[in-house]
Amino acid sequence: MAVVIKGSGSIEGTSGLEMGANGTTEIRGQVNVAVGSSVAGVSTATNFAPSSVPTSNRNLVINGAMEVAQRGTTSGTEGFNTIDRFSNEEGSCDEVPTQSQVAVASGTTPYELGFRKAFRVTNGNQTSGAQAANFIKLTTKLEAQDVATSGWNYKSSSSFVTLSFWVKSSVAQNFYGRLRSHDGTSQNYPYETGSLTADTWTKVTKIIPGNSNLAFNYDNGTGLELEWMMYRGGNTTASGVALDTWAAYASGTRTPDQTSTWFTTNDATFEITGIQLELGKQATPFEHEPYSQTLNKCLRYYEQFNSNGLTEAVFCSGYFESDTNGRFCLNYYQKRAQPTLSFSAASTFTCLNTNNIPAATAIATQKVTETSALITVTLPTVTSGDGRGCILISVSATEATIKVDAELS
Repeated sequence: MAVVIKGSGSIEGTSGLEMGANGTTEIRGQVNVAVGSSVAGVSTATNFAPSSVPTSNRNLVINGAMEVAQRGTTSGTEGFNTIDRFSNEEGSCDEVPTQSQVAVASGTTPYELGFRKAFRVTNGNQTSGAQAANFIKLTTKLEAQDVATSGWNYKSSSSFVTLSFWVKSSVAQNFYGRLRSHDGTSQNYPYETGSLTADTWTKVTKIIPGNSNLAFNYDNGTGLELEWMMYRGGNTTASGVALDTWAAYASGTRTPDQTSTWFTTNDATFEITGIQLELGKQATPFEHEPYSQTLNKCLRYYEQFNSNGLTEAVFCSGYFESDTNGRFCLNYYQKRAQPTLSFSAASTFTCLNTNNIPAATAIATQKVTETSALITVTLPTVTSGDGRGCILISVSATEATIKVDAELS
């Protein structure tokens, strides 16, 4: 028989009550604790089964602890260039900001909570001042099917997701963030961080309701976009934009007008880590996971093969189709969609067999799928190469790289 503890704290029924050791009372069987109830003292349970919020795989954001950075740890180019799943973008800046993966300092609260890496944006020198077309932002995008099947009843205003993250700025000011749905009629949800104290980590939590205008397809396209803004100029902001509510997306009304203090401060920094988007109205502790698990999730969107400075580092195997052409099959982790492959200079690769093989003059792809690609390599004439097996390798210590990209754009 189930035992129910009501909001008043009474127990319905006596079946299942037993006298335990030291005169304690034990409740056997299923126990339902109603909303508003409290349990005083020390309580133990053999297991706990929540009715609405998952206990694992809660976080819809991949790599929110900023640990995986396949592309590198610093870049002066906008886009996806450092930390996986996150893109730093700018508009009409005098000097492009620098993006980097940085260490979380010991002794800080995020460090004590298990965070070791953060995404840092370092401003350039914006000598022209803040202009209407300027922006600097950080984004990540979630697949529509992952939002649709998350358990969020997103069309109901009484169903919620909670966004939480740790943020730090070298400039004391208020910043804006927003969520944007991409399916159906695109919807926009702007919010603010509140005024941040300079060089101090602050946890921001936002409880976000559903809305009848939201739509998320059951597909692998962009469903929900999360954006954090260091600055947006007047072309994309307006004074009358309401915070903490869904409204139809429009390019010129993404957030309220924004202060330009950070943007006009040379070398100002903005750091963020511990990003979590989860079902329900409660920000639970960040769901840390093994590095390998996060990496596997990231590989669905991007994978990079490096020679790591080695001569004759092996990428894949194949054969000589002729004395001047090698054909190779590169296998990779299953991607979200058909990826785009890009390569370092052709001269960093060659096709190795028993002969002395010169550097390649061209490298290209054919027949690209979600799991593999046919790579063709052109060489100067190789004596008796036709029909022989060979392997695709790096020529020298000069870095050779193959990038397999299926990121949401």
